[in-house]
Amino acid sequence: MPYFGSEETVKELKRALSNPNVHADRLRYKNYISKVIRMKDLDSWAQSEVLTFLLRYRPRSDDQLFDILSLLDSFLQSAHAHVTVATLRLFLQLASAHPAVQADALLRTSAPLLATCGAASRELRFAGLCHVQQVMRSQPGLFGTHYKRFFCGYSEPTYIKFRKMEILVELVNDENVSLVLEELRSYCTDVSPELAQAAIAAIGRIARTYSEKCLDILTGLLALKQDHITSAVIQTFRDLVWFCPQSTAAVCQTVEACVDSPQDSEGKQALLWLLGEHGDQISSAPYVMEGYIDGLKTELSSAVKMELLTASVKMFLCRPAETQDMLGRLLHYCIEEESDVCVRDRALLCYRLLQRGVEETRKVVTGPKSDPSMSVLTGRQEEPISQWTATFNTLGPLSGRDLCPQTAVISAADQPSSSAEKELLPDEEISLSLGSPLSHETFEKMWLDLEILHRQTLGSPRPRTAPDTLQAALQLVKIQTLAFTPGDTVPWKAYIYTRSTGTLILAELLQGDQQAPGSDESLVVSVKQQPVNQHAIRGFVSILKSVLQTLNVDSS
Repeated sequence: MPYFGSEETVKELKRALSNPNVHADRLRYKNYISKVIRMKDLDSWAQSEVLTFLLRYRPRSDDQLFDILSLLDSFLQSAHAHVTVATLRLFLQLASAHPAVQADALLRTSAPLLATCGAASRELRFAGLCHVQQVMRSQPGLFGTHYKRFFCGYSEPTYIKFRKMEILVELVNDENVSLVLEELRSYCTDVSPELAQAAIAAIGRIARTYSEKCLDILTGLLALKQDHITSAVIQTFRDLVWFCPQSTAAVCQTVEACVDSPQDSEGKQALLWLLGEHGDQISSAPYVMEGYIDGLKTELSSAVKMELLTASVKMFLCRPAETQDMLGRLLHYCIEEESDVCVRDRALLCYRLLQRGVEETRKVVTGPKSDPSMSVLTGRQEEPISQWTATFNTLGPLSGRDLCPQTAVISAADQPSSSAEKELLPDEEISLSLGSPLSHETFEKMWLDLEILHRQTLGSPRPRTAPDTLQAALQLVKIQTLAFTPGDTVPWKAYIYTRSTGTLILAELLQGDQQAPGSDESLVVSVKQQPVNQHAIRGFVSILKSVLQTLNVDSS
C-alpha cells in the first residue's frame, strides 16, 4: 500500500524490529529505533501504519518500553484524530503493567477525543462518541466536567443523538443532574418518536438514582397526551418500580391518575404488568383491566393477551371479589374461542392452576416485585482498561460488539519465522467456542488425516466423576465431548474438540495404555489441529488441565 513516499520507511521499521541482532544490543537498539522511527517524516496514514505494527512488539524490559513511549509521546496530541487514537491504543496496550502511564495517557488524550466528538464529519463524530463511551467504562469521571459537550444539536442525525444521551446518563452527578434532566426533557417532545422515547428511557435510568426529580418530569409528560410519549413513560414506570421499590407508591399514584391508556403493544404490556403486580395499591386497577378484557376480541397482539391473563390471575389473588367474574369471562374466551395456541395454552395453565387452589396458584404466579440488585446505574464498577484495549481503535465500539475479544487473523506472509519475530506477537487470552457440532464420521476422518502436533502428560488422573459431570464441566469451558469409554475400561479414552480464533482443535485423552509413556497414573493428551496455531493449543491445554484438576479436587 503506497504512503506518498513513506512506504520504504515503514518497511525499514518492520525489518529493524524483526532483527534479533538489534534486540540483543541495547545501545544499538536504542540508536537504531530512534533513527528508524522517523514519524515526522511520514504522512498521517503511514504514522497509523507504524503505530499499528508496533502493537505487535513486546519489549523485553521497561527500558525498551519507555524508549518507545518517549519517542511517540508527542503524537498523543496529534492534529489527526486517527493518529492520536492509534497512539493511545499503543500506550494502553504496551503499558498494561503500568496503570499510572495508562491513566496519564487517557487524561492527555481526553481533549483530542472531545474535539473528535465535535468534528464536522458526522462519521468521525460518531466514532469519537463510541470511543469516549469505551473510555468511560474505566474512567467514568474523565469527561464529567465536559458534560455540556454531549448536549444534542438540532441538526444532528438521530444515531448521534442516541449516543450522546447514553453518555449523558453516565455523566450525571449531584452537581449537573438538574441541567442534564432539563436537556433530556426537551428531547422528549422531539418530532422523532424514537428519539423522544429514547430520551424518556434515559430519564428513567437516571431516576434509579434521582427518583424524585425524574418522577416529576415523567408525570408532567403524561399531560401531553401523545400516544408514543404515554407508552414510553408507562414502560419507564414499570422498569423503575422493578429497580427502585421505594418509588412504587409514587408510580402507582401517577398511574391511577393517568386518564389516557397506551395504544401500542409494549405500552399495554407495561401497564398490565403494573396493574397485576401492584393492583392492591391502585384502586381502579380491576376496572382498567376489565376494559382490556371487554376489548379482547379486537386485540391483535398475542403478547398483550398473555400478559392480560397473567395480570388477571395476580389481580384475582389480591382482590378476588372484584376480579372473579371478569377472570372467568377471560379464561372462557381464551380457551374456547381464541385461535392463537400460545394464548390458549397460557389460559389452560392458569385455569388448571386455579383448580389446584389459591395457595398453589400464588406459589407459581407471584414472585418478587422488585430487584434493586440489578440496577445498572447505581454502584457500577469500573472495568479494567485491559478489558477493552484490544477493540479500541477498531470497528468494535462502533458496532457495539467491543465486549467480545478481538480475534486477529494473520496471513501466512506475516507469520513469525524466528524466535525474535515471535516476540512481536502479544500474549493474548485464549478464547474457545463450540461452533457447529462435528459428526463422528467427520471427526474420525480428520483424526486419521492430521498429524499429532502436541502430546503432553497432564499430571492428574482421570476424574472419578460421573460421565455426565465430566461432559458438563467441559461444556462450560466450550469443549465438546464426542465419545469416551466406560469408567472401568483400561485403557480409558475420551475424544474431545473445540474451536479457537479460526482453528479447529481435536484431542484424545488417554490413561492406562502401556504403549503410551506416562499414561499409567496420569492422563495424556494428544492434540491435532487445522489450521495450525500453537498459541491456541497452549491455551486449550491450559484450560483442559484446570478443568480436570478441579474435578479431581471435588471428587476427592
